[in-house]
Amino acid sequence: MTEAGADMTDTGNSAAEPAAGEGPAADPGAERRKWARLLRVSLPVLVLDQIAKAWILSAVPLHSGISVIPGFFNIMHVRNTGGAFSMFAQAPTAVRLLLFVGMTLAAVGVLLYMYWTTPAREKWFLSALALVLGGAAGNLADRLRFGNVVDFLDFYIGSLHWPAFNVADSAVTVGVCVLAVCMLRTGRTG
Repeated sequence: MTEAGADMTDTGNSAAEPAAGEGPAADPGAERRKWARLLRVSLPVLVLDQIAKAWILSAVPLHSGISVIPGFFNIMHVRNTGGAFSMFAQAPTAVRLLLFVGMTLAAVGVLLYMYWTTPAREKWFLSALALVLGGAAGNLADRLRFGNVVDFLDFYIGSLHWPAFNVADSAVTVGVCVLAVCMLRTGRTG
């Protein structure tokens, strides 16, 4: 049995009082597994994102697309020179690159710090951080290679289009949603 979100087996002790042999020192491999989780989650996101973008770059001409579900979903090759929802897309190239690469590196630093300070038992929270890190790495790779981000998933109804996005954006969105749920459930603020 577990108590209110604690990851302890029923030893008759409360979550605040681990039994002898429990806690961080009891499992020296926990930290190693925690960092392995980061790689198991973030690397596949990065690799899948880059493979999908490589296919788009080779198979779909810029500003064209493939109708997958008419009236709802296309695969489109577009370039996002801005941030989320094309913010700052009109700024000079050097300013955009400096701004977005700098912001991404700062965010990655904060996320890695959060990962480092999060206990290994908080698997959902750690996995969510790893999703966000993998997505950030995918879009950062594009910015460094092309000066923009390759987007290709185009959902729409009639003439109303959601801004095109990619695998990395999806990983960031799912990761942030899972982080929010974890924080709401545990009262965690960061």
